[in-house]
Amino acid sequence: MGICLHSPPGSSLPVTRLKLSYFPKRVISALSVRFKPVRAAAADESEMANSVRVAAAQMTSINDLAANFATCSRLVKEAASAGAKLLCFPENFSYVGAKDGDSLKIAESLDGPIMIGYRSLARESNIWLSLGGFQERGSDHAHLCNTHVLIDDCGNIRSTYRKMHLFDVDIPGGSVYKESSFTEAGKEIVSVDSPIGRLGLTVCYDLRFPEVYQQLRFHHDAQVLLVPAAFTKVTGQAHWEILLRARAIETQCYVIAAAQAGKHNDKRESFGETLIIDPWGTIVGRLPDRISTGITVADIEFGLIDSVRAKMPISK
Repeated sequence: MGICLHSPPGSSLPVTRLKLSYFPKRVISALSVRFKPVRAAAADESEMANSVRVAAAQMTSINDLAANFATCSRLVKEAASAGAKLLCFPENFSYVGAKDGDSLKIAESLDGPIMIGYRSLARESNIWLSLGGFQERGSDHAHLCNTHVLIDDCGNIRSTYRKMHLFDVDIPGGSVYKESSFTEAGKEIVSVDSPIGRLGLTVCYDLRFPEVYQQLRFHHDAQVLLVPAAFTKVTGQAHWEILLRARAIETQCYVIAAAQAGKHNDKRESFGETLIIDPWGTIVGRLPDRISTGITVADIEFGLIDSVRAKMPISK
């Protein structure tokens, strides 16, 4: 048994885990008033392993925060039971609106009740969570940020990335989207250390901009690229798997792409097909079908990353 000392939300300070055996009983008693006991240092042990298990979720979020949270809670438990150290959720995991303006109405800060609930899930299940596409309140009431939040197994926010490339498109034979009409674009590329290696954080439409992933690989030393997404059915059929495998091959990184799937409402449908891809471009994780709700699990093999990069070196 150990204790987990929490850093402030968004802090870059490390989380400190201490073994209770280090302290006399009177100190343990005092500490227990302020800190919740957790299982000792599972994440630290996994950092020393040659491989680490990860999971990626596939789900159909709707305009019901409680229903989506219940689905996420179930998937977190499944991933933890499977031995995963990190579970990746898709873009808009907590909410998909039924009409224009819905997302703005529920947007809130990172210290609000929605994120507090997901932080509790991570802490209670002792698992890291990648929460891509959270509707974070923007600088004014007319805008939000599409924010990828990384939470550690103590419930701390370890890092945040705000989507840089917004979905302003006219899809052939489809619909017109203007994400910039209500979303502020992010400005910074973000990478962060984790039990499954050094992560590069992105969101959905970023996938079409390979220079972001090149930066993450060669300037930020990323080993695993996270791509939470909600691709449309039309664009997903044509481009989803191809783009993901290309990003894996050209960066020689693992790619974990958690996807929204199926019909959210009468007006919106997502392609689905959650995938985990290795540095050679091989799909190593996939659900039995493209739109079912569930998780896929795979092992991040650090030796494979090193081997691919050594045998087929590519320049910056």
